[in-house]
Parts: sequence; structure tokens; C-alpha cells
Amino acid sequence: MANRTDPLAKSIHGTNPQNLVEKIVRSKIYQSTYWKEQCFGLTAETLVDKAMELDHTGGTYGGSRKPTPFLCLALKMLQIQPDKDIVVEFIKNEDYKYVRVLGAFYLRLTGTVADVYQYLEPLYNDYRKIRQKLSDGKFTLTHVDEFIDELLTKDYSCDTALPRIQKRWVLETSGTLEPRRSALEDDFEEEEEDKEDEEPMDIDEPNGREKHDPYRGRSPTRERERDRKHERHHRDRDYDRDRDYGRGRERDRDRDRERERDRDRDRDRDRDRHRIRDEDYSRDRDRERDRDGRERERRDRDRGRRRSRSRSRSRDRRERDREDGEYRRRRGRGSASPRGRAEDGGSRDEPKKRKEKKEKKGEGNAPDPNDPEIIEMNKLRASLGLKPLK
Repeated sequence: MANRTDPLAKSIHGTNPQNLVEKIVRSKIYQSTYWKEQCFGLTAETLVDKAMELDHTGGTYGGSRKPTPFLCLALKMLQIQPDKDIVVEFIKNEDYKYVRVLGAFYLRLTGTVADVYQYLEPLYNDYRKIRQKLSDGKFTLTHVDEFIDELLTKDYSCDTALPRIQKRWVLETSGTLEPRRSALEDDFEEEEEDKEDEEPMDIDEPNGREKHDPYRGRSPTRERERDRKHERHHRDRDYDRDRDYGRGRERDRDRDRERERDRDRDRDRDRDRHRIRDEDYSRDRDRERDRDGRERERRDRDRGRRRSRSRSRSRDRRERDREDGEYRRRRGRGSASPRGRAEDGGSRDEPKKRKEKKEKKGEGNAPDPNDPEIIEMNKLRASLGLKPLK
């Protein structure tokens, strides 16, 4: 409940007024001791007393990003949303400079563009010193006019994003604001008039008496000179405005050219990256192909070596078998044991001769009719009533 916005408060820039302070900074403020003890239950009337106790400005500081009392009171003003008249009285207060700065900061966050320029530009003439706490917790010395210039020209102040406002010359062109008149312009005119009064008067008569001019106080020459100065002032202002406009357009063109150069540089970098990737892919593919070729050659070489080894083993085996056969044959022929002869003293080659004779007989087409065995066999068959052998 203590952190809720006033139900009667109006939305600022289309959102809750407290949302003008970023969420992280806002949560730090809600957790701070100053907010819980000093800002609880404040109203638009009692807020002035707390603002009079301020002795420095700033946003957040330290490693834990503690908020300053100045930022806590600014958030409290966003929460209760005081009337515009109270804020204007804050800004016009000349006795307490921190009250004036607090009102200017709040008006910069919530006011319209015309109100911001109307109420903040006169504060350029306030040169009083104020203390500002930095992000590391140390203090630095600044001035009220420098703080106002930061509010009108920068995007951030006191760790708070400032709403964007239009340039002054745009508002002057549209007729929203009158041309700015410096507070020192009247002093310059008075000094010029004093210098003109101190100039020597015209002397016509030979006795040295000055010529009396009843219309000297309102001389047309002086009026024309004053008008010429005003015209020069407006012309210089228009020239500065046109120059700023031209510089803005030139900066836009430079920014577009820089963006185009960055885009071309990125495109070239992407092209080089793709080319390097393709070269690496081709190099890897060639290296893989060479590795496969060397692997294939090694396998073929190992296969040929195994085949030659198997052929040599087969050749050695055949030669060994051939040598063993010849050895056994020679040994069989050269062996002449007593068992190689028959009991009757005949040779063992006789059965072999009879076997060869039988094979020769078997090789013929018809048996020999004069063979005694065949004759005896035919006689036996004839006794049995069988036909003789053919």
C-alpha cells in the first residue's frame, strides 16, 4: 500500500507516473531505509520540509546501488503527483537551491515540452554551487545551470531516463514558443547606450561651443542602429538554427554512409568466411581422398604380399613333397632286405610279372582259344551242357 500510486493521479506519457523511473531503480528505492522511514505518509505540504533538508543531488551509488534522498523524494512526488502550482513554486524558490533543482527534475519528467522550456530556461541564470554524489559514492561540485543544461540536452540524469523533447528551433518554427531572449541582452543595450552618451558632441562654431540638438535623446540614427542590431540578432539566430539543421542532416547522411560501409564490410566478411570455409572443405576432402588412396595402396600392397607369401609357401610345400617322394622312392629301390626274396630262393618280382601278364591279357578284346585254362574250362562246361566260352 505504501508504494502504490495515488488513485487520483493522472497517467503521464501514457503510463503510471512511477514507471518513469526504471523498475530496478524503483525497487532499490522501495527497499531503502530513507524511503521506509522518511517518505512514508508524506503529502504535498510536508514534502517541502523534507526537500529543504536536502544537501546533495544524485541517483544511485555504491556496489549495492543505494538511492540518494534526492531520488527518493522525486519518486515520492511521482507517487502523490502534486499540483502544477506547487511544482512551479518549487522552481521559483530562490532561498533553497535543492528545492528548486528537485522541482525542475520533476517538471522535466512530467511536464509538457512548452512548460519545460518555459520554466527551466530561466534557471540558466542561477550560478549557485550544488553537490552531486557520483556512482562510486564520492561527491563532486557542480552548478544549478549545469544541472538544468543536463536536463535539457541529455537523455539520462540521476540514473533516470528522461522523456524525449523536441528541439527549441522546431517549436519556434511551429509557433509554440517565442524566440528566446537572453537575460543579459538588456544589460548589453544599456552598456551600448552609455558608450554612445560618452561620445564627444559635434562642434560647428569656431569658438568651440557645441551645437544644441533638441532631438538628441531620440536620434533616428540611434533608433536605426538599435533596429539593425535586433535584425542582426534575429538573423544570427536564424543562421544558427539553419546551421544546426544542416549539421543534423549532414550527421544523418554520415550515419547512413557509415551504416552502408558497415553493411558492405559485413558482406565482405561473410563472403571471405564462406570462401575460407569452402577452401577448408576442399582441402579436407582432398586430404581425405589422399588418405583413402594411401590406405587402398597399403591394403593392396599387404594383399599382394600375403599372396606372394602364400604362393611361396605352396611352392615350398610342393618342392618339399616332391623331395620327400623322391627320397622315399629312392629308399624303396635301394632297400634289399632278406624279406624281399621268396622262400624258394626266387625273387619277389615274379608275382608282379604274373600280374602284369594278367593285365595285358585283360586288355585284349577276346580270350586266347589256345590257352590251356580256357580249354579245360570249355571241357567242364560241355560236360555240364553249357556253351563254350567265346
